[in-house]
Amino acid sequence: MSAADFISQMPAERQDTLTAIHNAILANDPSVISVVKPMMGKEMILYEERCYMKYALASTQKHMSLHCLPMYMNPALHAKYAGLLPAAKFQKGCINFTDGEDLPIGVLAELITECSFIDIAAMLENRKKKS
Repeated sequence: MSAADFISQMPAERQDTLTAIHNAILANDPSVISVVKPMMGKEMILYEERCYMKYALASTQKHMSLHCLPMYMNPALHAKYAGLLPAAKFQKGCINFTDGEDLPIGVLAELITECSFIDIAAMLENRKKKS
């Protein structure tokens, strides 16, 4: 299934928001490709860097979620965007939101651009070597 197919199966009122987020991720982080795969028991769009999940986009019954591994691994980045996105609900590496107003595309594009400079694949591979 493609990302477009995944988004087309979501509620109509979420499709524009999901499409805008999907496009913003691909436009602002050229290191990733999108694939639809299960994660945490649900199908999501995963944005992989050299086969490692860097971001994931999900739509659940109550909200949508952007999983952002660079933010999880960088407390300063997390704090910055938690302050810039007060309507969204932040977890360690996840931003939950109910609509596009909670996660404005301009701010999301800034987040993804900052994250694009973080080489998740190298970080995870180095971590494996140290263990």
